[in-house]
Amino acid sequence: MTAESPFVSDVPAVQALAAWREARAVAGCPARVEAVRVPVGDAVGRVTAEPVWATRSSPAFDSAGMDGIAVRAADTVGAAETTPVLLAPGGFEVVDTGDPLPPGYDAVVMREHVHHTADGSAELRAGVPPYQHVRSIGEDISAAELLLPQGHRLRPVDVAACAAAGATTLAVRRAPVVAIVPTGDEIRPIGAELAPGDILDTNSLMLAAQAREAGCEARVTEIVPDDPAAIAAMVRTAAADADLVLLIAGSSAGRDDYTARVVAETGSLAVHGVAVRPGHPVVLGTVGETPIVGVPGYPVSAALTFDIFAAPLLAELEGAAPHERPSAAARLARKLPSALGTDDWVRVRLGRVHDQVVATPLPRGAGVLTSLVRADGLLVVPAGLEGHHAGEEVRVELLRGLADIGRTIVAIGSHDLVLDLAASALRATDPLITLASSNVGSLGGLVALRDGLCHIAGSHLLDPATGEYTLSYVDKLFGPDVDVAVVRLVHRDQGLLVASGNPLGLTGIGDLTRPGLRYVNRQRGAGTRVLLDHELTRRGIDPAEVPGYAREEHTHLAVAAAIAAGRADTGLGILAAARAFGLDFVPVAQEPYDLVLRTRDLDSAQLRPLWTLLEQPDFQAEVEKLGGYSCAETGRRIR
Repeated sequence: MTAESPFVSDVPAVQALAAWREARAVAGCPARVEAVRVPVGDAVGRVTAEPVWATRSSPAFDSAGMDGIAVRAADTVGAAETTPVLLAPGGFEVVDTGDPLPPGYDAVVMREHVHHTADGSAELRAGVPPYQHVRSIGEDISAAELLLPQGHRLRPVDVAACAAAGATTLAVRRAPVVAIVPTGDEIRPIGAELAPGDILDTNSLMLAAQAREAGCEARVTEIVPDDPAAIAAMVRTAAADADLVLLIAGSSAGRDDYTARVVAETGSLAVHGVAVRPGHPVVLGTVGETPIVGVPGYPVSAALTFDIFAAPLLAELEGAAPHERPSAAARLARKLPSALGTDDWVRVRLGRVHDQVVATPLPRGAGVLTSLVRADGLLVVPAGLEGHHAGEEVRVELLRGLADIGRTIVAIGSHDLVLDLAASALRATDPLITLASSNVGSLGGLVALRDGLCHIAGSHLLDPATGEYTLSYVDKLFGPDVDVAVVRLVHRDQGLLVASGNPLGLTGIGDLTRPGLRYVNRQRGAGTRVLLDHELTRRGIDPAEVPGYAREEHTHLAVAAAIAAGRADTGLGILAAARAFGLDFVPVAQEPYDLVLRTRDLDSAQLRPLWTLLEQPDFQAEVEKLGGYSCAETGRRIR
């Protein structure tokens, strides 16, 4: 029997995997399991088959963040310990956490800070600012926001966020079916009485558990005796209804030869014998259109074989990446303050920029569920530290594998919906590619690029003196001869976002000085803020004349959400954000939005998929469908 064995040789693992992949392609093995639609509550552990976009904001209304009373902040001005303010009944309303903020009120005072008098009045001993203890609409999730890309394995926080974002069902890959076939005259079921020489079938138990942990359905057949014909019959039956067959050899002499012979005779034998230890006698092949792995009988070898060969294939069938749980040193992309006295668990996005892992902190609010959804790692700031400076090295516990992080494109800078669209399209092309964007404004992105903390910086900074975008800022930050490239992403329409029907009849920037108008601005360093300041200066308007100029949001969608909620009358933003919230739009300017990067990265393997995507007509068409975008120059190198 041994002489007839199709035993190959010690094949390096990489070559073995390549040979097995080729054999699967020749046999017509499916590249992916089918997509199915399931209720959002049943989707944990599954992998998304299409991107998940938010269809509603969360919270969907301004709500109380504390138990207490809803008040008008203006009514509390002057309140102090020595000069308390009394609010008569009708001047406040009792609310519990999560209640909608009653109309006409703009702040909440915690219950323990309110003294109720005998006549029902509320006594306040401190004034409160507007929106104190108020969860704003869209604080967690904004409508039209990319919540999850295709190829993402869903966790409890993910389905909660999907439900909060309006999803009731999700398109996911069905659970791959793993058939486990134990063989051997000496193998006995768990719980059986053992005679000398008998072995409990613990390998089937372990492999089934590993398969379920990987999100698969495990089916264990009855134990097959040492009869090649019987083993072959069981393998054919198992392969007919499975996405992967694990054929477990026993420990008696010649069992490896049985496995290889059965695979060769029932299908195609790709590899027999891989240069890994333990796990050397592994068998790789196909039966019909189903992959098969001949698993060694020693338990440690069996476990390792699953990790090396089965787990990656199962992840591939679902369009997902294999999971790892390491930790790594990383440099912080921006300053991270932390209050003394508390261990601070910070969710971070991770990516490898040249030779180092870079960690970008995510929003840290208690209600920001999406920070958990998008987290690649956790950083603990000990109670004795006040935080970390930008560029400082920290230790991060990884929630994604290092291989995944190494394929992450780190984008820091101005916010734009096209980057979200690109992130989804890249993941659909390759489950290992992630485009991680952090919105810190154009200037903040250029500084991060200068300091080596990102691959690309999104920028649309206008130079009022020349009318040119971005290039003069690059020269100032990097020097005129620096090795920096600028690639045009899109042209986009900027304008005033206003409520549907434009009830105030706004016609342009000149109307922003109207008394009582509530403007919502972008943060300092944002290109949209620079554009506004330029337009105000051009008209001789002092920013102090614009009511609400000091009120800041960090994204176009956040500006749109504030207007849609009635908390602001207008703000400068892109047309796509207006459309996402059903707002009207008063055009102000069309501007270029560019990607700035080091020239050496133009031809890097990490960024090559992005440039390929930008050239695709289908992707450009999807961009222009968002509204207010032109892809006429998309992908063109400006510098």
